[in-house]
Amino acid sequence: HHPSRSPPPFSLLKTCPHPPLSTLESHSFSMSLVRLASRRAGSLKRAFAVRSISSLHDKLEEVIPKWRADIKDLREKHGDKVLCEVTVDQAIGGMRGIKSMITETSLLDPEDGIRFRGYSIPECQKLLPKAPGGVEPLPEGLFWLLVTGEVPTSEEIKLLSQDLAKRADLPQHSKDMINSFPKDMHPMTQFCSAVLSMQTESKFAKAYMSGTVNKTEYWSYYLDDALNLVAKLPEAAAMIYRNKFKDGSFIPPKMDLDWSANYAHMMGYDDPDFVELMRLYLTIHSDHEGGNASAHATHLVGSTLSDPYLSFCGGMTALAGPLHGLANQEVLRWLLKFKADLGDKEITKESITEACWTTLNSGNVIPGFGHAVLRKTDPRYMCQREFALKHMPDDEMFKLVSMLYEVVPGVLTETGKVKNPWPNVDAHSGVLLQYYGFTEEEYYTVLFGVSRSLGVVASLVIDRILGLPLERPKSITTDWIRNQFG
Repeated sequence: HHPSRSPPPFSLLKTCPHPPLSTLESHSFSMSLVRLASRRAGSLKRAFAVRSISSLHDKLEEVIPKWRADIKDLREKHGDKVLCEVTVDQAIGGMRGIKSMITETSLLDPEDGIRFRGYSIPECQKLLPKAPGGVEPLPEGLFWLLVTGEVPTSEEIKLLSQDLAKRADLPQHSKDMINSFPKDMHPMTQFCSAVLSMQTESKFAKAYMSGTVNKTEYWSYYLDDALNLVAKLPEAAAMIYRNKFKDGSFIPPKMDLDWSANYAHMMGYDDPDFVELMRLYLTIHSDHEGGNASAHATHLVGSTLSDPYLSFCGGMTALAGPLHGLANQEVLRWLLKFKADLGDKEITKESITEACWTTLNSGNVIPGFGHAVLRKTDPRYMCQREFALKHMPDDEMFKLVSMLYEVVPGVLTETGKVKNPWPNVDAHSGVLLQYYGFTEEEYYTVLFGVSRSLGVVASLVIDRILGLPLERPKSITTDWIRNQFG
């Protein structure tokens, strides 16, 4: 009994005077008490179950008042401050470097790389919960960190993993649609379509249409949608993989596996080392601040109050573009061709240097090197390199990637045209996947998309918590620029 609550009826019996009861009345009254106690016990049991599987919700309820007070205070104290100036070059050149968005989940530092809620990738690898016997962080732990800003306990992530497993089953119409796709349809087209088909399950869309939900509570429905979406994506993605590249047979999930392990299992991969790679891959590809195309598209669509399913699909259509999510697929294809072109030549610094100059002089680029923001080697590349050094040090493709890591930055610097000659995340991921027999590079962007869901839907929940408005920047014409400065 909590001291702030009214005492339960059966405690009143000890304190309130009442007239004597007959035997029949006493028996009837006793049975009523039994039923009342049973109902109370059932309610407590249900409440405990809800708390167990909704602890992420409970954690947010604790922090939301402070977050809202902080954003209000920030606007009151600094709302009129100038973040940056915008040049004509920036307006024409993809808005690079313009500080004009709020994304709380991560920040990309030109020198240190990505920080998830202030934590670097090595810190996340150290601090986030691991699977029993594993050494790589569980992506569920990173999701918790992105949503709440706090490093979760192992018990919290165990409960979250169980919750996601319970939410994972796809609607039957989504399964039917995925199974009806032609085999020559690109995996990302299938993936985006599958996400849209799940929108029938949106809790937010139903609540909004009912007209009974206060806007301060939108976040709660967004969180429910976010959890359901993240939970269902591995099964949808695995079905797409099995249908397009295997025999189409469905491998059911296992309720006792974590999110990454279940995804790998449903695709047909149960090697413990590959599962560890999946945990690492799905963690490090999850978020890269808010300005990249998939994150920005998701945020933009979400600012219209489209539900998380529609918003995430917007982000995935951006990820499907060759200049964004297809990069790792293109890097791997380039590496395989590069290796074939070397022929019988020994992989040495001299032979690689010569081949790199041949590539550049023919008007082609060396993919996997350089980044729009980073000015050092991508930490996501480094943690994948460490994984390879541990699990596949003698692999020929890894030796090639390692040699490129030593040679290419010097070659690109010598051209005088590259601000950042260092490798990015895409320079390594395909080689790791290939080593474990995951050779279908056309599918790699789907893998990226499953991972990216963690970051972008976490941001959607936070957008609704902070009450961020509809995004509507001002556009101008080239004639306006000429008239303004002519």
